[in-house]
Amino acid sequence: MTQQAAAMQTYNNELAKCIEDLREKREELNSQIRQEEEEKERLQHDIRLLTDKLSRVNESLTQRLAARATFDQTLAETEAAYAKILESSQSLLSVLKQQTGNLSKATQPRRKEH
Repeated sequence: MTQQAAAMQTYNNELAKCIEDLREKREELNSQIRQEEEEKERLQHDIRLLTDKLSRVNESLTQRLAARATFDQTLAETEAAYAKILESSQSLLSVLKQQTGNLSKATQPRRKEH
């Protein structure tokens, strides 16, 4: 029976070692899980911050795009009005030159015909 007891003791030692190895691997896995959970929390926090920042940038961009559209409309209207003013000024100048020419002719002394 001593041989059986020795074999039993060997099996018992190997079993205990296997159980201890499994516990160490489990603790190692637990450590990795904790690290990944911490990383996950950090990433989720970063995502929340970036989502908030994206929302603020989108809001600002929308306001700036609306302001630019207003500037574009104002510029277009102002340029069109200015073009009309230039056209009217050109017409006025043409009329004024014509009238000045007519007035000059009217005020010149007439030549006597013989």
